This record gives sequence, structure tokens and C-alpha cells, in this order.
Amino acid sequence: MSESQRREQPTRRIREEDCVVVDKPALLRAQLGAGVGNFIEWYDVGVYGYLAVTLTKVFTAGMDERLGLLATLFGFAVSFLVRPIGGMILGPLGDKIGRRKVMLFTIALMAVATTLIGVLPSAAAIGPWALVLLYLLRMAQGFSTGGEYSGALTYVAEFSPDKSRGFHTSILNSGSQLGFAAGAGVVAATSAIVTGIGGPSAMVNGGWRIPFLLALVFGAIAMLLRSRIEESPSFVATRAKVEHSQVNPIFVRHNLPGILKLYWPQILIGLALIGADGASSYTLTSYMPTYLETEIGSTTVHTAIATVGVLILQAILLPVFGRMSDKLGRKPVFLMAAIGNLILLVPAFALMHVGTLWSLYLALTLIMIPGTLFLCMNAAIMAELYPTASRYGAVGFTQNIAASLFGGTVPLVSQLLVELTGNSYAPAYYVMFFSVLALVAALCMRETAARPLLGSVPVVSSAEEARLLVRDQDTNKRLDTSTMILAPVPEGQRT
Repeated sequence: MSESQRREQPTRRIREEDCVVVDKPALLRAQLGAGVGNFIEWYDVGVYGYLAVTLTKVFTAGMDERLGLLATLFGFAVSFLVRPIGGMILGPLGDKIGRRKVMLFTIALMAVATTLIGVLPSAAAIGPWALVLLYLLRMAQGFSTGGEYSGALTYVAEFSPDKSRGFHTSILNSGSQLGFAAGAGVVAATSAIVTGIGGPSAMVNGGWRIPFLLALVFGAIAMLLRSRIEESPSFVATRAKVEHSQVNPIFVRHNLPGILKLYWPQILIGLALIGADGASSYTLTSYMPTYLETEIGSTTVHTAIATVGVLILQAILLPVFGRMSDKLGRKPVFLMAAIGNLILLVPAFALMHVGTLWSLYLALTLIMIPGTLFLCMNAAIMAELYPTASRYGAVGFTQNIAASLFGGTVPLVSQLLVELTGNSYAPAYYVMFFSVLALVAALCMRETAARPLLGSVPVVSSAEEARLLVRDQDTNKRLDTSTMILAPVPEGQRT
């Protein structure tokens, strides 16, 4: 809306009854219900990443070993290439029928697809068709994830008080990291147990199926938790009022062409920030197992144990850094993340090549810290860039395009760079490139911390906070009533 249009609008003021006061038990249910989907998504990422070498032997038997590894890593990438399709279809659907209904569908599809991977026949049984079936199920997972994470972050962000949105949404990503740690831990435990019973070939001979089959149990628990959550209060409030507003386009639910036309600056910023986050996160979680085994010579068990420890530490730090972003602002923390990658990544890769256990832990920690600074704001910044009426669709597009092109392809592209250049530091330079783009994007973005979400009324943690916000609204620079659906103040009451 232009400045002249704003001046023409009737004066609008926030009243206490306009504010959404968060119900704390409902917020807890929302975080658990949304977070369990992220847990399962990253559990699958962890399982696939740590079984990449084993899956190569199962699904690419007869191929050249290096070519087979690339084919397996392409199976990781292909799920991310499908994610934007899921986001483009499921995101706008979530804006239309609600976040909760779409999230129930995505968790069911994800759990079923992951479980079915665990019953696939091997290449020894059906030849190349084994790899084709693996790719198809990975694509189903990708389609589901395209609506899952964007829906979960939208849902939790809309449930969270404005002043602590970074903290509450970062907990969502703590669940993601714990899911990955669980996947890696299950692989390590399964490997130790089945090889102890059946010998070195036990994992290839069927032990690899166990971690995938456990997704059925996790999926049943997730469906139970998610069936008990309520719809996002911001979505309900906006849907109830949006039909009365015909002036400001942010109050209108747009399809994908409309989103691209209206919000392309936010999309570009989001692509840069999420691209850097994806490159950092997937290097640590999904490529490191392969890199450490093939380039450094670490064993699967040592690699898994080291990564699990670092990821648990990351899960603890995420809400701490998320709270920091609420206090300092999103921009300063993004700048710290980008600069941190530029300074720390090369020394981290050098430490890995020392080949000792202490250097492995220290290297992974150095990679983890800037990645955690990016990841702690991933969900919050995505929700804050777009208005409520079109948020799920816009986030679904931006998040999944960035994750697909710059996150899910990290293992494949990084390994290709190592193969083509012969430089074992190439993966570090790849992540640093995206950090430079994020640095520019952070300098260009507007500060969004502690502000009401675009197109929504303020969300507060108590009635007292609502009262103080209404009292001080004339001096509060973080409030812009032109982005809220409020009843006009009667002529005689305007100030």
C-alpha cells in the first residue's frame, strides 16, 4: 500500500480485544504437534545420510563404487528436487483450508514412504528397478516434506507471542536436530548390534532395513499428537476478517503467480538466507558422514557418535540463539552467522584432516556454530517475510526452492566438487559462497524481530502485555496498523 493510500484510510487503533493472547497449554500442544513432524523428517535424513555407503552396496550392486555412491546421493537429492512441487500444491491449500488439515496429511505420507523404503527389494533381487523404486519413495517423501516444514514453521510462528517468536520457532528446529541425532544413533546402534550378531556383512544383508521400519512407530505417535492440536489463532482471526477488507492486497489470499508478483523482493531475500542455512545445515548433517568415511577414513560408528554429540549440543543452543535473535534482532544474528562461516570453515576442514578424535569433534563444532546461528532463525524469518493470508503458500515456495537447490543437493554437489577438482576443501568453499549471498541479503532486509506478523494482529503472552501495548501504541515503532485488520475508530474518538 502506498503512503497516499495509507493516509486515505480511516484512522485505526489497536484495542485490547484485537490482540491474541496465547493460551500456553495450546502453544505447548502446537509445538509438540508441529515438532514431531520435523523430528520424523530429519530422522529420515539422518538414517539415509549415515546409511549412504551401505545403501550403495544394496541398491547399486554391479556399478562402479564411485558411480554407485553418486547414484545413492542422487537419491538424497531427488527428494529435495520434488519438495517445491509439494510446497506449491500444499502451501496454497494450507492457506485455503487451514494449516492443521494439511499437516495431518503430510505426516501420514512421510511416515508411510519412509517405512516402505525399509521393505524394498535389493538390486541383487530385481536389478536397476530397486534404485528406481527407491527414487520414487524418496520423491514421495520430498512431496510430503514440501508441505510439512513450511506448514509447521508457519503454524508455530502464528501461535507464538511476537516478542518471543524466535525462541519458540527455534525449538521446532531443535526437534529437527534431535530427529537427525536419533536417526544417526539408531543407525549406529543397529550397526553395532547386527554386526555383532551376524558379522560385518549383516547391515548389507538386511540390518539396514530396521531404522527405516521404525518410522512406522514414530509416524503413529506423530499422528496421535497432531490430531489433538488446534488451528492457528492468527489464521482463524484473519480468515474471519479478511472478507471485509478489499483495499490492501496483504489481506487477500493469493495463488502462486500473485505471490511471485507481489512478494518477489522477500522471496529473493528468503532464498539467499535459507540457501545459506541449507548449505550449512546439510553439510553438517547429511554430507559429513560420507565425507568423513571416504576422504578422512573415519568409521561409521565414530562418525555417528561424533555427529550425534554435536547435534545434541546444537539442539540445546538453538533456543538460546533464538532468544538472542528476539533481543538483538534478526539482522545482527544473520550477519554473525555469515561471517562465522567465512572465518571458521577452512580451519574446520583442516582439523578434520588431522585424523584424531579430538580434532574431529572440534571440527564439527566449528561447522555447527555458524550453522546454528542460521538455523535458529530459519522458521521465524520465513514467517515474518510474508502476510498471514498467503504465508503458507509463500513460505512453501521460498523454503522449498532454497532447500531443494541449495540444501538437498549439498551431498551430491560437494562430492562432485571433490571428484572434479581434487580439492578436499571444495565443500567448505561451496558453503562460504552461500554465506556471502546471505551477508548481502541480511544487509538488505528490514528488521522483523518482536513485530506482529504481517497481516495479523499482535500476539501477546498475557492480558497485561496487551494492555501495555494498547497504552503505548503511539510511541511503539514496531507497530504498523496498516498491516492489521482492525475496525476503524469512530470519528469522534480519533486522536
